[in-house]
Amino acid sequence: MSEKTTNKESIREEIMQVEKEFADMVAREGMEKAFTHFAASNASLMRNNELIEGKEAIKKYMKGKDAKGLSWKPTYIDVAEAGDMAYTYGYYTFTFEDQDGNEIANSGVFHTVWKKENGKWKYVYD
Repeated sequence: MSEKTTNKESIREEIMQVEKEFADMVAREGMEKAFTHFAASNASLMRNNELIEGKEAIKKYMKGKDAKGLSWKPTYIDVAEAGDMAYTYGYYTFTFEDQDGNEIANSGVFHTVWKKENGKWKYVYD
């Protein structure tokens, strides 16, 4: 096994751990805090065909949007040769209450792009 392959595998493990920490923070502290904490300074979210650009815009967008449950796990992780960027995709489930108090569960596919920023993995696109 080459050094690059070993390094990329190690980075895949780092990214899987960061994804887990992100999901755990959502469950513990809410979407606003987690999505802001893990956002890169120039992060963007795509929600409902709308692009939310920048950490402050993400924080504002997420305010009050806490879910009853949001869970996800990457099924695929790839890492750039330089080891400073990666992307993941997999399945998510988002559970919330509608205005009538009915529990609604949406499931789908997520895609996240990660980069190293000040030595920590942050998402630049989700």
